[in-house]
Amino acid sequence: MPLKSGTPMPSLDGATEWFNGEVKSESLAGKPTLVYFWAVSCYICKNNMPTIGAWKKEFEGQVNFVSVHMPRQESDTDLEAVKKIMAEFGIDEPVAVDGYHEIGERFQTQGYWPYYFLFDADGNLKSRAAGDVGLKSIEGTLNRLINPEPVAA
Repeated sequence: MPLKSGTPMPSLDGATEWFNGEVKSESLAGKPTLVYFWAVSCYICKNNMPTIGAWKKEFEGQVNFVSVHMPRQESDTDLEAVKKIMAEFGIDEPVAVDGYHEIGERFQTQGYWPYYFLFDADGNLKSRAAGDVGLKSIEGTLNRLINPEPVAA
């Protein structure tokens, strides 16, 4: 069963490798956080990466980004291939390599790639989506977290 809205961010413990620095879920509080799962062999993941790159520029300093590489097949376990994709798409945020799918199981990705989880500044799940339109479905929530509508007096 997928994570429900309002669920606290699961632990990021269990990565077999970290690139660009290790982070803990609790250290991300104070800003909205996008955690996204991808794999080297996933063409949809790669097709969506430019959107994430644009968001990193647009929301610089306002949103945390955490990348989780979760292998889909044996060839995805090649760390040099992971680094190549990171360089190609400018992935400079922390990247957890989830070689045993421990993080993916806690986030309940159900074996889908790509998978996106958006948490609010308190670390509670606000939106989740998978697949080729996953980013489009959480974009509105991200914008509302960054620019909340003023409360009428």
